[in-house]
Amino acid sequence: MPENDKKAQRPIMALLDILGQRWVLRIIWELRDAPLNFRALRARCDQISPTVLNQRLTLLRDNGLVDLGDDGYVPTPLCEELGEILLQLTDWSRHWQQQQTQAD
Repeated sequence: MPENDKKAQRPIMALLDILGQRWVLRIIWELRDAPLNFRALRARCDQISPTVLNQRLTLLRDNGLVDLGDDGYVPTPLCEELGEILLQLTDWSRHWQQQQTQAD
């Protein structure tokens, strides 16, 4: 079975392939509070190279997670749902960190 067919049957794998690319989660995280133009987003992402930022924004736009509005890049409603899940992961990661600290 071709790789694309496998991903179509397992959407979580397709999503993890996107989210696993360097800078993608950071971009989503930085867009959580307000629209950002390219320059501001680049600054928030520790001066990511313009080429990589453009590639990641294209990937996110092509996959329906980010739009380009009048005020800059904004998460789509679908991405906002993902953001809520990421916030839950943030809470979980704090709990995990405490467990790791206690184990040491």
